[in-house]
Amino acid sequence: MKPFNRRGFVRSSLAGSLLMGGLLGDLLAEGRTDPLAPKKPHFPGKAKSVIFLFMSGGVSHVDSFDPKPKLIADHGKQVTFDHPETRNRPGYEKLYLKKPDWKFAPRGRSGIEVSDLFPELGRQIDDLTLIRSMHTSHSNHYNATLGMHTGSFAFARPSIGAWTSYGLGTENRNLPSFMVLAPQMPYAGTQVWASDFLPGAHQGTRVLPGTEPVANLRPRIAQRSQQELELEALRSFNELHRESRPEDPALAARIKSFETAFGMQTEMPDALDLSKEDDKTLALYGLQRGQTDGFGWQCLVARRLVQRGVRFVELIHTGSSGNWDSHGNMADHGRLAKQVDQPMAGLIQDLKRVGLFEDVLVVWTSEFGRTPFNNTVNNPGREHHNWAFSSWLAGAGVKRGHVHGATDEHGMRAVEKPVHVHDFHATILHLLGFDHTRLTYRHAGRDYRLTDVHGEVVKDVLS
Repeated sequence: MKPFNRRGFVRSSLAGSLLMGGLLGDLLAEGRTDPLAPKKPHFPGKAKSVIFLFMSGGVSHVDSFDPKPKLIADHGKQVTFDHPETRNRPGYEKLYLKKPDWKFAPRGRSGIEVSDLFPELGRQIDDLTLIRSMHTSHSNHYNATLGMHTGSFAFARPSIGAWTSYGLGTENRNLPSFMVLAPQMPYAGTQVWASDFLPGAHQGTRVLPGTEPVANLRPRIAQRSQQELELEALRSFNELHRESRPEDPALAARIKSFETAFGMQTEMPDALDLSKEDDKTLALYGLQRGQTDGFGWQCLVARRLVQRGVRFVELIHTGSSGNWDSHGNMADHGRLAKQVDQPMAGLIQDLKRVGLFEDVLVVWTSEFGRTPFNNTVNNPGREHHNWAFSSWLAGAGVKRGHVHGATDEHGMRAVEKPVHVHDFHATILHLLGFDHTRLTYRHAGRDYRLTDVHGEVVKDVLS
């Protein structure tokens, strides 16, 4: 069979239009085996899937989850720090402590203090483990975002979602194992959900809000039987092509990608169809009937995806602009919190309602925090702060109503039970059933892992 004839058939067939997003990565998958075949983890994991909530830009810990009475008392006091965001920066020779813009109060039976920035989430605090001692290795958005997703702060590496897909495979071949609901492009772009040197089948498939969340999903041929005949013919062409090229590792995965795309035509529209949800469920997420955008839409779609066996779903709030990067005015945090507070609280409640809370790990984080100081007494904003920030976990295998770690009296540094991003990743993988030191992939002559050569499981947060 001549390559020209085969390519011509692919161009004219329906299947050629179905390779989208993460499915295109299947063309790079290794070997003749199925890269997405279900796999067992190193030990029985508590979590079967992950919903990863990422707030782009840097959420202020001292205005949200880390109360600091001393910071309020010392507002306006001059301090001196060799901070990466102020070093060699004109106008930042003198620094002044800045009190939070929102009031903190004990919430729930646990009495954990959460600010008025997140009132709805505060009502669910008894279901969360709050980590107040996070820290990371970079204060630039690009590097910190890359690090939070890949464990690498300078070079592209596979994302945590890709590692999860690689480690577990999938039990639903009609949907991608790793999906990303991202209305705008984040810092670090597609590297946030890339598979890099892992088989391309494990990269994330991006879903956009709107009337057509996944492009080219509707079949061009009304009769499914005819479409099946076309795919069978295409499979035959591919097999002939592969037999003449036994050293080419991509062709088996190419066939699998067509099969997944075919299945997606049936299952993906159903997963994204919120019309089947009742009014009570929509209200949990703050959604109006027929709404196809907003963070509430992302959260409800995420619940529906994990119900259908998707291993890792990431929800990115905003992108590389208009986000939580409140240099100019912390009032931006109030506007943004209103977009996510009720949907996140609704997600926690809904997972419990449908019986998934014990199987799904919910992760909330930003790339770093914000400074407890600024360069003038009354400056309304805050700068980047990688020395300390807050994240939280909920669901499968995680303690409820628990606080781990602490920062100093002004929220400047993580001083009690500090948790680096590598530790955070090791803990997430542990909850999925992996020893993070053994989940490796051979590339360029060495074994790579998500946590590089670092990371310790934070056992204190495990139930």
